[in-house]
Amino acid sequence: MYDMGTRKRALAMVGQGRSLNSVSKETGISRAAIRSWQTRVEPVDTRRAQPCPRCRDTPEDPDDPAAYAYLLGLYLGDGCISAFRRGVHVLRIACADAWPGLIESCVSAMQSVRPHNKVFRSRTQGCQYVSCASKHWPCLFPQHGPGKKHDRKIALEPWQWRIVDAHPWEFVRGLIHSDGCRITNWTTRLVGGEPKRYEYPRYFFTNKSRDILRLFTDTLDVLGVDWKQSNQRNISIARKSSVALMDAHVGPKY
Repeated sequence: MYDMGTRKRALAMVGQGRSLNSVSKETGISRAAIRSWQTRVEPVDTRRAQPCPRCRDTPEDPDDPAAYAYLLGLYLGDGCISAFRRGVHVLRIACADAWPGLIESCVSAMQSVRPHNKVFRSRTQGCQYVSCASKHWPCLFPQHGPGKKHDRKIALEPWQWRIVDAHPWEFVRGLIHSDGCRITNWTTRLVGGEPKRYEYPRYFFTNKSRDILRLFTDTLDVLGVDWKQSNQRNISIARKSSVALMDAHVGPKY
């Protein structure tokens, strides 16, 4: 177990542009340890009992189902769960620096779902990783498994569908905030014989997993949002009334 001073000195050396290999050779600390500190510098307290609603004698839904629905969307898009040690897992969500409001929403949702665990941010070029260590992330996100999400089947458990059915917009918002965007397209039309520029907003959702695309479109169907599949990876929402619904409940990233 390394003290905080040792951990911070090693991270400072990495922050100066040195490689993990060179810092490891100079300090005698393994590269794996230094890499883990880039996500969480404080030691994980594995002795403290942390309640999990899914592990109770009678499994229950998370205490904040709306936050869970949003975090589920983020996880399916830009999240991963990695084994740490002693049964602890780390949930990481990648958030672009361009959207500080999204980062704050991610931190808030993660903290609401695991209120007894600390949430951390680690910077890398162009983005931040929002992370939290807990033994219970695989309980809360049973979609966790080996390999990439688009290479394995992704299906929600009945209790997850119950939450999504109750909070569909939060789920859609999480998916858009992770792998979606709101853009403005334009075209030209002849008006009085003169070409005029015409702009219209559109939402896109992009994911390699057909299962995750289907989860997104099935939820849109329930919400009455019209969509079209542009290609194997892209879902487009362009109809004016549907864009208005998305603007009212999701909106652009911020």
